[in-house]
Amino acid sequence: MIEVVGVSKRFGDTQVLTDINAVFQRGKVNQIIGKSGSGKSVLAKCIVGLHRPEEGRVLYEGRSFHEMSDDEKRSVRQEIGMLFQGAALFDSLTVLENVMFPLRMFASMSKSEMEDRAHVCLKRVNIVDKDRLFPAELSGGMQKRVGIARAIAMNPKYLFCDEPNSGLDPQTSIVIDDLIKEITEEFGTTTIVITHDMNSVMETGENILFIHKGRKWWQGGREDLLTSDNKELNEFIFASSLMRQVKKALGH
Repeated sequence: MIEVVGVSKRFGDTQVLTDINAVFQRGKVNQIIGKSGSGKSVLAKCIVGLHRPEEGRVLYEGRSFHEMSDDEKRSVRQEIGMLFQGAALFDSLTVLENVMFPLRMFASMSKSEMEDRAHVCLKRVNIVDKDRLFPAELSGGMQKRVGIARAIAMNPKYLFCDEPNSGLDPQTSIVIDDLIKEITEEFGTTTIVITHDMNSVMETGENILFIHKGRKWWQGGREDLLTSDNKELNEFIFASSLMRQVKKALGH
């Protein structure tokens, strides 16, 4: 579990986050949604330690990250898996080498053990017989799956996904959503997904945090979204024609 307690962040004279309080639950797909520029990416960077908030604390299992020693922070970071927007694979490395990269950096394993672990992760995301291919030889959906395999290589307790469906067609997006949900449940990770994809939110969002102008504006489950009377949340949700159709069909 990750808790954000009274987090505020500014850059110069610009206040980006103000007094954010939220709990991200273990074994669930927690999502951060909001308009571009709302502060959700800055919040995520505060959570993983890339930004230090001016006020507030980020707690990993009750431990304040920014009050930890360097060794303790390093230990927590080794428990974090990251799926970046666009997968962010290394072009010069093969599929297998990409998945092995965090193991080479942090794990005390022999080369054969790292290869075995990488194969297990690739099999988990349904990538087989692609070890020697390079990212440019893969489709966008396959690149995302390799990115997930790399993210889970270290058996992370915490999984962060930045716009995992960006650039993917709807059918492939469903595959990625299902995979993230399955891995979250299987490994009991605390998964945090930053997304604009409302279809993804409605399919997998179990604990959703809506950020508006740098403030926590709403938090709840996907079953609460369609009945919420939060004006700004409704404007954000029903911006897509599909969501407007859903609302109309349900009589909301």
